[in-house]
Amino acid sequence: MNSLLMLISSIVDLYSFTLLAYVIISWLVAFKIINPWQPFVRSLTTGLSRLHDPVLNAIRSVIPNLGGLDISPVILLLALQFARNLLFEIFS
Repeated sequence: MNSLLMLISSIVDLYSFTLLAYVIISWLVAFKIINPWQPFVRSLTTGLSRLHDPVLNAIRSVIPNLGGLDISPVILLLALQFARNLLFEIFS
């Protein structure tokens, strides 16, 4: 059971790191620091968008609109950490 918990923890860590990469890349594109039309950047943003947008859109539909501030990645990171800690508490 311990190895399964470690696997779940590693998956949550990997998803969190890719979420941070998605947020950073979206900022870099929004501030026109990187060109979103380059093939590597486009494939990276498309892949990360397909991975994270379904979950983030579900969170965005629940939280109120705060204007230009999007706190859905922060809520998702907190929820992931909470779920991981809850799993460790229950099964350890």
